Amino acid sequence: MVGFRVSCHPPGMSMASTLSQMVPSLDGPVNLVRQMYDRMHGLPGGRQLFSRLVGRMAPYTGTIGAEVLELRSGFARVQLADRRKVRNHLRSIHAVALVNLAELAGNLALSYSLPDDARFIVAGLSIEYVKKSRGTITAISECTVPTSNAREEFAVPVTMTNAEGEVVATATLRSLVGPKRA
Repeated sequence: MVGFRVSCHPPGMSMASTLSQMVPSLDGPVNLVRQMYDRMHGLPGGRQLFSRLVGRMAPYTGTIGAEVLELRSGFARVQLADRRKVRNHLRSIHAVALVNLAELAGNLALSYSLPDDARFIVAGLSIEYVKKSRGTITAISECTVPTSNAREEFAVPVTMTNAEGEVVATATLRSLVGPKRA
């Protein structure tokens, strides 16, 4: 029997290398986060694929495996499933996983809202842990929508709740918005 091999990536390159090259830059001429989410979220499996792509663009963020449930101007709802890889020694969700979730939700709410010619960076973050986090955690961020790429600081609040609707943590990202590099 004659066999053949079909490959989606060039010889000598791993699938991971090929995927990392396919991840576009956020510094392009359009708001890539908004464009990708708007195109993908209504498709079967689109939210999950978008969530994975976000994790590829920001690899550390991708380590928690959160799913973007809803995204619109000034708003993001992101969910983190409780599983062993995000737990601490007390069998609750690790504090750093919650920080990561807060940053993801806040960054997405702000990023989706940016004008095409703007970008941002988190300059600071504060978090308050209200109670042990167990079960599925949902992070919601509602933020002010930037109207230009003028250099400005925005406070981006995030509230994280458990499946019973109890607040387990609150965070505020201090984000600097400014123009994209030319």
